[in-house]
Amino acid sequence: MMNEDNRAANEGSGNSEDRAVIIRTLDLAKIYGEGEAATHALQGVDSIIYRGELIAVMGPSGSGKSTFFNMIGALDSPTKGRILLDEVDVAQLSAVELAFLRCRKIGYIFQSFNLIRYMTALENVMVPMSFAGVSS
Repeated sequence: MMNEDNRAANEGSGNSEDRAVIIRTLDLAKIYGEGEAATHALQGVDSIIYRGELIAVMGPSGSGKSTFFNMIGALDSPTKGRILLDEVDVAQLSAVELAFLRCRKIGYIFQSFNLIRYMTALENVMVPMSFAGVSS
């Protein structure tokens, strides 16, 4: 996540609404498996992402980057900790509310793109927009 020096450099511009917290993680952890076979993909991740902020999450393969983004994108649930999107605890949402959140609040670009092969790039972009009720 961003360190304090980088965050301070970014805080100089914008009004208070631009500085609203849109994503906050508290003591986020994800463990796959159990016992001796347990893999700790994330441990104790605290982060704050402000509206309009550009961030970079970097690390070697297997360091938890995709797991982190799957968590804040509401595609996976943490083993421990909390994820707040616009100060709403994602764990408290129903399946319908999560679907609405993913449709209206989260834009996601997968590593493997997950495109529909027979559609053009524009048509692929239009599919989730039609689910969200956005007209062409």
